[in-house]
Amino acid sequence: MIEEKLIAGVQAAVKSLYGMDTPAQQVQLQKTRDEFEGHLTVVVFPFVKAARKSPEMVGNEIGQYLVENLGDTVAKFNVVKGFLNLVISDAPWIALLNTINADEKYGFQPVTNKSPLVMIEYSSPNTNKPLHLGHVRNNLLGSALARIVEANGNKVVKTNIVNDRGIHICKSMLAWLKWGNGETPESSGKKGDHLIGDYYVAFDKHYREEVKELVAQGMDEEKAKQEAPLIKEAHEMLVKWEKNDPEVRGLWKKMNEWVYAGFDETYKMMGVSFDKIYYESDTYLEGKEKVIEGLEKGLFYRRDDGSVWADLTGEGLDEKLLLRSDGTSVYMTQDIGTAKLRFQDFPIDKMIYVVGNEQNYHFQVLSILLDKLGFKWGKDLVHFSYGMVELPNGKMKSREGTVVDADDLMAAMIADAYEASKERVKQTEMPEDEAREVARKVGLGALKYFILKVDARKNMLFNPEESIDFNGNTGPFIQYTYARIASILRKAKEQGIETDNAQLSTLNAQLSVKETELIQKLTQFPAAVRQAGTDYSPSGICNYCYELTKAFNQFYHDFSILGETNPELRQFRLSLAKAVAKVISLGMGLLGIEMPERM
Repeated sequence: MIEEKLIAGVQAAVKSLYGMDTPAQQVQLQKTRDEFEGHLTVVVFPFVKAARKSPEMVGNEIGQYLVENLGDTVAKFNVVKGFLNLVISDAPWIALLNTINADEKYGFQPVTNKSPLVMIEYSSPNTNKPLHLGHVRNNLLGSALARIVEANGNKVVKTNIVNDRGIHICKSMLAWLKWGNGETPESSGKKGDHLIGDYYVAFDKHYREEVKELVAQGMDEEKAKQEAPLIKEAHEMLVKWEKNDPEVRGLWKKMNEWVYAGFDETYKMMGVSFDKIYYESDTYLEGKEKVIEGLEKGLFYRRDDGSVWADLTGEGLDEKLLLRSDGTSVYMTQDIGTAKLRFQDFPIDKMIYVVGNEQNYHFQVLSILLDKLGFKWGKDLVHFSYGMVELPNGKMKSREGTVVDADDLMAAMIADAYEASKERVKQTEMPEDEAREVARKVGLGALKYFILKVDARKNMLFNPEESIDFNGNTGPFIQYTYARIASILRKAKEQGIETDNAQLSTLNAQLSVKETELIQKLTQFPAAVRQAGTDYSPSGICNYCYELTKAFNQFYHDFSILGETNPELRQFRLSLAKAVAKVISLGMGLLGIEMPERM
């Protein structure tokens, strides 16, 4: 790498000129600012004291040393105050371009048997409703994070915890029994998760009517909510479920299977998958056992009413309920149980939970409790906390049926992409089936990119119209640039120009500033992947892909590729374009975004 060679050169220069041993980390290299000539800049201030000379003089002396001793790398230099700006020779850039094109997984770290194992939990749906816009952000963040963490040399296990028990599940079941008339996904033509979601909405509608009627009869509203016949029936059903009533359990299993089939369709369309799925109905009892174990070890305490608590006041927090007085579990207990099963299943080195920021306190407490209970990764668990996502017309409410459904959203994005493509090109230029496939990639790419480009910690407004724009910081803009490069490479092949395995040698023409800047941008991809892994930040990959795409378009605007008359320079530019397409594809692939070969 150019940077490594320059750092070693600066170390040698400082030793030779000033007799000073300099550790590599003390040599500060940065990209040269746009207003100055150069590619990389050395900050010379750390050497001024030992040299006993002005920063400008130190910069000139080191620069001259590098030109004389690293002439194959440093072509020339200039000094601005305490900054030594280096112009890199063409040969190292060409060598780097060859390296990039030869490396199938450029920028990625290999995964080995000794790699740490990172488990990432995301999705966490309820089986009483379909996935909605909030789930879309969760799944896209979790899935992208899994790819980024793996690209940084870690083994990754992607997990999902399905919330398949509780009063909300019983509400859908009860509504189906009362008003379903035996309706099934097959008889209705609906996806199973949509069908069950309809009954969840139906329950709430009838329940509200009952509460309203009781209030009209003079009952206090809070009491009416508890005394309404429907909610009482739902609680009775939950008790039967807890007691393993065969009829209730049979219905629960049947309806959940409908929902899981629906979820699978949604996940497939979204490009999301899991290595292991856990179910709350399996984990809550494990959690109770672990809490009782902690109670016996004196980690927790029992109150007079029989409830079990953790006293976290010593950690600056409060007291946390772990088991209710009737022995039933809470969410914290279930998470402890899930952790227990995961720890039995996998040798986890790090655990990452992708959950909204409304659960920040929950995971602060969970981390402490898991550490107390002896889970080695508990203290260092990562809560990948993200903000809410809304549409321009406001918030979503599941009970009222006003949720932005994930399936509907994806279908609308694909339809919008199809209509947008019809406006851009004549439909006759592309077979219908290919046009539909391109629309799928572009529509879903627009959705994924728009959501992932925002810092995950921030709340965001998803605007479908903005996301599908073919200009600006959008998925379609980047996809279109990739398709443009693919078209150039196809035309080159048609003209008999080799593009697959061409290795470049030194050119008899000088590279332009835009060409070397574009290669320099390509060399920053590995660092972008590392930074995204360190920060748990898919948005960092989005930013990099957008900046690379802009740089290529600026180059393409100023320079001809296939029209270049110098064969060597034409070959170089084809190789450069190919490398850009490759890195765009790798980067967008980390985000789960597919690249169309034609648009």
